[in-house]
Amino acid sequence: MRKLVFVAALVASSALSAPAFAQDEAPRGPSGFRVGVVGGLDILRPGSSEDTDIDGDDQSTEGALYGVEAGYDIPLGGAVLGVEAELTDSTGKTRVNRADPNTFGYGSVTAGRDIYVGARLGFEASPGTLVYAKGGYTNARLNVLAADGSTELEDQNFQLDGWRVGAGVEKSIGRNTYAKIEYRYSKYTDGDFQYSNGTTTDTFSVDTDRHQVVAGVGFRF
Repeated sequence: MRKLVFVAALVASSALSAPAFAQDEAPRGPSGFRVGVVGGLDILRPGSSEDTDIDGDDQSTEGALYGVEAGYDIPLGGAVLGVEAELTDSTGKTRVNRADPNTFGYGSVTAGRDIYVGARLGFEASPGTLVYAKGGYTNARLNVLAADGSTELEDQNFQLDGWRVGAGVEKSIGRNTYAKIEYRYSKYTDGDFQYSNGTTTDTFSVDTDRHQVVAGVGFRF
């Protein structure tokens, strides 16, 4: 993860170190290959089919997400179609009620890396301003924090598969740089448990929601 943070810092530095006079150039528009960094709020919680209410509060993980993204956009008349991929991590941890440490549905965990691959479709609301919707596949990891009383559960994790939808606004801030803000919702429906020796359980059904509000900056090539 240190490598991820280093890459994110390097990309952000490149994007933000664009010459000041670039602000006076006409925006290039959303087209071609792009890379960027993202960061924001990350909340994981049980889905609607799970009843985990304790003292009026559902158990959840809340923290900050950070990561890198890459994509390719194709102008289609007044619309823009793009494909994208993202790798993020999170500082989220379960806020466990000690009277019942399994209320989140996975025991005591921290949110781990999250992989997203999908597409987006948008239109230019004004020159250099793209309004878009997005959707695709997401695979998340939850790292186990505790032991089961007889077996240490270090280096073991849950892996969750699901889908993601979202919407956002992207604004050109120079000839080749952009900034964006977006909301996305993820629903995880399948999971498995991976042991430290590499073995994995059969896939089982889960119901876990993820809400994220993120901002990002990037560079177009």
